[in-house]
Amino acid sequence: MKKSPEVTLREVTAENLDAVLELEVREEQQHLVASNAKSIAQAHYADGAWFRAIYADEKPVGFVMLALDEKGPSDFVWRLMVDASHQGKGYARQAMERVIEDARRRPNTRSLVLCHQPADGNAGSFYQSLGFAYTGEKLEDELLMKLEL
Repeated sequence: MKKSPEVTLREVTAENLDAVLELEVREEQQHLVASNAKSIAQAHYADGAWFRAIYADEKPVGFVMLALDEKGPSDFVWRLMVDASHQGKGYARQAMERVIEDARRRPNTRSLVLCHQPADGNAGSFYQSLGFAYTGEKLEDELLMKLEL
């Protein structure tokens, strides 16, 4: 019986940067999420940006980025992507479960919020399966979702 890979969130370093930059979603998803290069660049100029490579065992398979609000009450899930060749294996779910666990440990964080485009192929039902609910609000043109911790 084959053991499922362990999913971990790891710092993006000089050693793994190229591998993280090579990760891409499927072509039909590219309008839904920014590239990892753009995300990492934005993170370096944003207060509270936190980002990690998603690993399955020792292989980078995705990327997650949050905007942390140390004073609370909500952290923002800014980006989540899994490489096209690794989608459908449960890696995004496991990565988000780690993100949620970490958020629950932060003393001032009461919720996680995120938004997604209202386009075909969006991740709304995926986020709902993790407990996020639509708020009825929009951030620019995107639909806002919230998970109470």
